[in-house]
Amino acid sequence: QVQLVESGGGLVQPGGSLRLSCAASGSISSVYTMGWYRQAPGNERELVAQITGGLSTNYADSVKGRFIISRDNAKKTVYLQMNSLKPEDTAIYYCHAKLVRDFWGQGTLVTVSS
Repeated sequence: QVQLVESGGGLVQPGGSLRLSCAASGSISSVYTMGWYRQAPGNERELVAQITGGLSTNYADSVKGRFIISRDNAKKTVYLQMNSLKPEDTAIYYCHAKLVRDFWGQGTLVTVSS
């Protein structure tokens, strides 16, 4: 089993920055693909950013150039640095891990508002 715990969400003004962290535990290794998804009210869950075991990254078009995903395999932690935040980035952000099965965290709320 794999457990994922997100942290770092909160309220931020437009143009501000936040860094989300996802700490993994259990039977997880560096070969897992890790990612961040988000779900805004009334919307489907969508991929924000993904990083493979080989450190290849993939971003949603809406966050390219603003968000950076990274991972520290020694700490079993994946990060999402979010810059130039916009009100439309408001959502619950979920950490995701995948090798054969999918694993999800409980989510952390990010609110971008003045």
